[in-house]
Formats: sequence, C-alpha cells, structure tokens
Amino acid sequence: MLEIFHKSYFYINKKPIFGTLKNLFGEMKQFYKSKSLLKLSFLFALLFSVISVVNSCKKDDDEEFTDHVVKFEVKTTTGGVIKTVVTQVGTSQNTIFDPVGTTWTSDEFFVNSSQAQLNLDANAVLPSADSELVINLYIDGEIAKTDKKKGAGPMVASIDYSFLEL
Repeated sequence: MLEIFHKSYFYINKKPIFGTLKNLFGEMKQFYKSKSLLKLSFLFALLFSVISVVNSCKKDDDEEFTDHVVKFEVKTTTGGVIKTVVTQVGTSQNTIFDPVGTTWTSDEFFVNSSQAQLNLDANAVLPSADSELVINLYIDGEIAKTDKKKGAGPMVASIDYSFLEL
C-alpha cells in the first residue's frame, strides 16, 4: 500500500516531482539573476528618486506674508471736536482721548499681512447738520478704506480691515 502511495504522490506525469520542482526553482533563480531585471529595478529606483526630489523642490502655492505701511487718519470739519480715537492692529489696542485739533493722524508704521485685523474707531461732537467726521485707513500710501458720518451732535465712525481673504 505504501508503495502505491509513493508512486502516485511523488510523481507528476510519471516523472519524479522533485526533479520538476528543481527545474522550476532553477528557472526562477535564473530570472531573478538576469541583468534585465537588475536594470529594470535600478531604473525604477532612479525614477522614484528623481520624482521625490522634484516634488520636494517645487515652489509652494502658499503666498508669503508681506509688510505694508499703515497709517490711520481722523478728520472733522471746522468746529468739530474729536473725543476718542481707538486703533487696533492684531490684538494690540491703543486709545487716544481728546486729541488736539480737528485732525488726528497716526505715524506711519509697518504691519505684516499675517496680522488678521486692523481697526479704527473715532467719535466726535459735530456742530451742525452739514458737519462731517471722516476716518481713513491708508495702506502703502493709498486709502484702503473710509467711513464718513454727517450730522450734528455726537457721531461715531468705524473701519474694520483684514489682510486675510476668507
């Protein structure tokens, strides 16, 4: 019985199975050792390296933050009295009470565009119905935003500006 099992189990097409397996492994070994496979592997490694370097060196689409020259200005018509001016750059707030004259102007200063918010608020007492309170925000020497209030009595004007686009 063992002899019948031996003959049917270890033979394929009446040839010993070990010889067939030996030939199969020999062919696989020869394929992996072939120079064309080595060249192909080297080519893939080189291609992957070049793609990695190109992707890491390409310029990012993110815009860099830039510095801007900023100035605040508050004006009233003749006879108007500026009571309070409040400026805010980012989280830094500054309050000026009872500035002298009908015009108040901040010094020019640099603000990086990474600062999320610029604010200017002013209140004044105006003498007549045709009097005006005007506040301006200058960025890089040009008026970026203006708010005008016209009338008699206490008036409040406000500007909010952001460098960041939402």
